[in-house]
Amino acid sequence: MGDQIGNPTRRDFLTMVGAVGGAALMYQTMGMMGLAQASPYAGPIKLGTAPANKKVLVLGAGIAGMVAAMELRDAGYEVEVIEFRDVAGGRCWTIRAGDTYEELGGAVQKVDFAEGNYFNPGPWRVPYNHYGIIDYCRRLGVELEPLIQINNFAYVHSKDALDGKPVRYREINSDFRGHISDLLSKVTNQGALDEVLSDEDKENLLAGLRTFGALNADNEYVSGNTASARRGYERAPGGGVDGAPIANEIMDLSTLLSSGLWSRLATSEALNSSMPIFQPKGGMDMIARAMAENLGDLVKYRKRVTQIRQDDDGVTVVYEDMDQGDAEVTTTADYCVCTIPFSILGQIDHDFSSSLSNVISTMSYNASIKVGVEFKRRFWEEDEHIYGGTTYTDLPISQISYPSNDYLSDKPGVLLGCYSWGATAYQFSSMTPEERISRTVEFGSQIHPQMKEEFKAGVAVAWHRVPWTLGCYGAWQDKEAQYQDGVAMDRRIVCAGEHLSYLPAWMEGALLSSLDAITRLHEVASNAAGK
Repeated sequence: MGDQIGNPTRRDFLTMVGAVGGAALMYQTMGMMGLAQASPYAGPIKLGTAPANKKVLVLGAGIAGMVAAMELRDAGYEVEVIEFRDVAGGRCWTIRAGDTYEELGGAVQKVDFAEGNYFNPGPWRVPYNHYGIIDYCRRLGVELEPLIQINNFAYVHSKDALDGKPVRYREINSDFRGHISDLLSKVTNQGALDEVLSDEDKENLLAGLRTFGALNADNEYVSGNTASARRGYERAPGGGVDGAPIANEIMDLSTLLSSGLWSRLATSEALNSSMPIFQPKGGMDMIARAMAENLGDLVKYRKRVTQIRQDDDGVTVVYEDMDQGDAEVTTTADYCVCTIPFSILGQIDHDFSSSLSNVISTMSYNASIKVGVEFKRRFWEEDEHIYGGTTYTDLPISQISYPSNDYLSDKPGVLLGCYSWGATAYQFSSMTPEERISRTVEFGSQIHPQMKEEFKAGVAVAWHRVPWTLGCYGAWQDKEAQYQDGVAMDRRIVCAGEHLSYLPAWMEGALLSSLDAITRLHEVASNAAGK
């Protein structure tokens, strides 16, 4: 394009909005322009009436499986759900005081939390725009409460910046916005935007930048009360003799940029991570519990599927009944919804088509580590005035999330002390659970020195060692080429789950995949029955 400046395109405009306002503002703008969509869930599914005397087997009682079972049952199908574990939910899982968890390899963790405390190793958030999950919570009576994702008084931290000292999120956010606004105001005043902005546009832009970036009357971002009203004071406004506030010093642009701390500002502004976000009261598995209660004895627990077969007459599944000494049991149905993660399904004897089998055998599952740490007191509230939210760091723990419940309680509190992915997660996975917890406290104490003294208990879940998934979520080898093979109806069997959606790792993805799968299954069943 050289140095020519033409009328800005929609992409140019959105890029500018994103640079100045962040991902959340850009997404809202895209939404107003009709360029971005949230979850396509549009209300309860209406399958119609099932063909007479048709049975559907559902393999797996996670979110996808239970949604399929509830809706197929309500349409009139006979439904049987086969579940490996002794509880429903799959990755929608909550660990509570007194629970015992045995991971692959035999390590056993007995959870020594205070009564009422819990930790969500899997899903821990319900975004406001995951309309499907929220609707099922409404229909099943699952009470939701706000989860604080961004807290301006939490920290941003780098071990290599600012002598390793954590900085309040609001200071970095305010300084980054302020310096960007300062620079953009200078560019505007120097005439660089004259060909794309009218005089009135420039006047309005400068007024907006003064507000957005806390600039002074000269359109500069400098230390003073205007900036401190955003980033915080050396001495906050008070009363009496020393009531006058004292402004603190802003961080100069060069130091800010070299710190790299600005890189975490948009972490929680992505579409599925922006506020408001919710959590079920009492733990994420309250959703799974409500679904399981709705299904009642349709779910058969502690059944290990060993073989899946289908022919022109129906589907045959063989499983080991762990409550009966692993006795082999055969069950049949006209159709099947298989929600078993492909990491597990690939180890089960089956006769799927070659195209589906290829997807199953080539899908890997990403690594993740989550560590819940309980402390004797809520020092983050008492000492540092942090109520909910997330601290971001480049230490291996990646982030610390503070609880959004039981504020001001005098009982022990549980932090999400580590949530990491990739190579770091593999490194944590190679440690014993005790070592993972110890390392989490050690790293976390670089931000919160109180951690070592206040530590009480912990539990560490390395997802590659979780027996029923062997990983956190499905990762495609070539999604563009393989996706349709993975979701296609394979004669009498259709697969569903977060791995078969464009919302991987989210419960909403599992739900949407399930609703799509059973819609197609019902269509096939109805056509076969001549309806």
